[in-house]
Amino acid sequence: MAYLKLYKNKLSHNYKMLEDWFLENHIEWGVVSKLLCGNKTFLEELVKLGVSEFHDTRITNLKMVKKVAPNAQTVYIKPPAKRNIPNVISYADASFNSDLTTIQLLSKEAEKQNKIHKIIIMVEMGDLREGVLGDNLTDFYEQVCNLPNINIVGLGTNLNCLNGIMPSEDKLIQLSLYKQLIETKFNIHIPWISGGTSVTLPLLLKKQLPKQINHFRVGEVLFFGLDLFTNKTIGGMSNDVFRLYTEIIELYEKPKVPSGDQGFNVSGETPEYPAEDYGKNSYRAILDIGLLDCNPQYLIPDDDKISIIEASSDMLVLDVDQNQAGYKVGDQITFKLKYMGVLGIMNSNYVDKVVVDE
Repeated sequence: MAYLKLYKNKLSHNYKMLEDWFLENHIEWGVVSKLLCGNKTFLEELVKLGVSEFHDTRITNLKMVKKVAPNAQTVYIKPPAKRNIPNVISYADASFNSDLTTIQLLSKEAEKQNKIHKIIIMVEMGDLREGVLGDNLTDFYEQVCNLPNINIVGLGTNLNCLNGIMPSEDKLIQLSLYKQLIETKFNIHIPWISGGTSVTLPLLLKKQLPKQINHFRVGEVLFFGLDLFTNKTIGGMSNDVFRLYTEIIELYEKPKVPSGDQGFNVSGETPEYPAEDYGKNSYRAILDIGLLDCNPQYLIPDDDKISIIEASSDMLVLDVDQNQAGYKVGDQITFKLKYMGVLGIMNSNYVDKVVVDE
């Protein structure tokens, strides 16, 4: 039976490194917990570490956060859908916003629920996902700043997630200038410039982060220790907080190339095979996990002699060459995972999730 392990000692190690860096630079931060998909056991591990601010894109996940950490600050990190506004006010203390009518509706609902809802206005800085255009920002702020039961606590931006546009010192200085412009024009103070995410961390480590950037929301670097500029592990961090354990359910020596009239497979594809594989055999292992659980491209076998062939809905087929390792039915095959691999498995009800301290 397949299962996913979270190594709490490695998670704690990464968290402590991040906490030290942010404290040293007087930066507030919260954990982007959407990867955990509201898993109560894994969320509790974050609470034990001292996490007091959770960022997520799913209300059901924030609802679970409120159960395991009632006093934690919850932040909904995408512009709310209008039909979801009552739940956003109920379970999110703050939200990222870029639409006037949405904020007006949040204001009305916050009045109805007798709450003060915090707003981070998202600013478009080049990645072309959510965000108010810079030229329109002061007018936008003027229309929302006096809405009842709304407290604007920050300006933010999102980079890299859609078009891969990387953060830079110049872009983040521009975000800081927007804050200064609004503060001067309206004679107010905006506490946060939330310009920091996992992809921005290397700028902090290289002393290239503008000092005005005082808020980060971090997920990937906490769980994977990854420098998203170089795609390498940040020195001293653990890159294997998660590991997938699977079981071999069949192992036979078979031809490398199938036989018969070929059509489309379950993914709607027609696999092709190298000419040199025709007429050759190898050992093929079938594992108890499939496309319903995870896209195989996000799995990294711990045994580098193993190659992934293909997956159907519930099974994953591997080529173990001549089986020099002596695998047999019932043996475990383990994988490190990329971010989207963990996300897929966390969304699967068919893979157990366990916490270990090894």
